[in-house]
Amino acid sequence: MTTTNDSDTSAAEASAAAAGHFRIGGELTVRRMGFGAMRLPAAQWDGPAHDPEQSVAVLRRAAELGVNHIDTAAFYFFEDIAANDLIRTALHPYPDDLVIATKVGPGRLPDGSWTDPAGPAELRAAVHRNLRELGRDHLDLVYLRFLRTDGPGEDRFATLAALRDEGLIRHLGVSGATPGQLAEAREIAPVAAVQNRFSPLSREHAGLVGLCAEQSIAYVPYFPFGGAGAPDLDGLRRVADRHGATPAQVTLAWLLGMSPATLVIPGTSSPDHLEENVAAAGLRLDADDLAELA
Repeated sequence: MTTTNDSDTSAAEASAAAAGHFRIGGELTVRRMGFGAMRLPAAQWDGPAHDPEQSVAVLRRAAELGVNHIDTAAFYFFEDIAANDLIRTALHPYPDDLVIATKVGPGRLPDGSWTDPAGPAELRAAVHRNLRELGRDHLDLVYLRFLRTDGPGEDRFATLAALRDEGLIRHLGVSGATPGQLAEAREIAPVAAVQNRFSPLSREHAGLVGLCAEQSIAYVPYFPFGGAGAPDLDGLRRVADRHGATPAQVTLAWLLGMSPATLVIPGTSSPDHLEENVAAAGLRLDADDLAELA
């Protein structure tokens, strides 16, 4: 990331393009500042619900700010409010350059309870569900989301690879994966993206970040703020004060600076938070900043 002491973080000048670009799978060009849809239906898995009209407005504003990479899942819902439905309402017919990524693996029943990890038949059903809900004839990027109780998942990733061969999926990814699961998946089919936890409070996957950069695999950190708001860390506050930015913006800039293959997908249902997040695309951290955050 280019070093400068001038931070372009005002909402009026916010643009996702300021973060630069990355080609997922070598062909799908996305801006490195994206958007995560998990928080659109509700504040937490068990609510309270967010206003669907405001969530639709946030998605449309994200597109206006240049976001062309949206991360979602069919299991992102609360009661009758679903992220996929909100995305379709807000953005369909979709812009030609919009990349929508989704995840399959976990299952949730209508009452919100979680099911066992999906087998091959359930994975096929989940892909078709995403296609229907999003109103698409193919999915740009589908992650197999591993859970701690999952085994290696050979036939599960092979199922997604078969759907890719059928033209229903363009690129495959893994989420919540160990290095071993990533290696195993890559023996079955090319992996275009890894979506694992990574934040100032959770750095255990630093080795995978480097590996992905070497292999031109997108690394998409989920819970970039650790699962809630920006971490309450002295270093973050000091760097933010120097740049006239917020700790959340510094966190996003730090993640973007970790690797040219890092794509951030901060999520929100708040128009103000959206503007703040996207403005972080133009924030550049210098060597002193990075040393303090290390």
